[in-house]
Amino acid sequence: MTVQTERHYATGKRKTAVARVYIRPGSGNILVNNRPYDQYFPRPASQLLILQPFEIVEALGRYDVSATVAGGGLAAQADAVRFGIARALTGADAERRTPLKRQGLLTRDARKKERKKYGRPGARKRFQYSKR
Repeated sequence: MTVQTERHYATGKRKTAVARVYIRPGSGNILVNNRPYDQYFPRPASQLLILQPFEIVEALGRYDVSATVAGGGLAAQADAVRFGIARALTGADAERRTPLKRQGLLTRDARKKERKKYGRPGARKRFQYSKR
């Protein structure tokens, strides 16, 4: 176990969103881009996503989080912050890895938008076929 007075850093990614997350022992303040997380993410579902890693390891209110997130939309940014928090928690204490891994929070969601192909209107869609 590492010293609890230092801060831990992790990067979380989802689609094109990238979150840089710092955690340190504190009173549970969560800042995203220097704003409280419930102001930055107005949807309750996104707010629950961010708190999920803390609930799994039973550390809710024990860490202060400072996250800088850029790119993507709000949903992808919330996922990126969640992934970053989960990775930072394992950096703080390696024994937390098993419950977080079991819940799938340490697995990078590699799905991205597929690029548009030439000669087609979209990534997979084709122009209408006419036999005659």
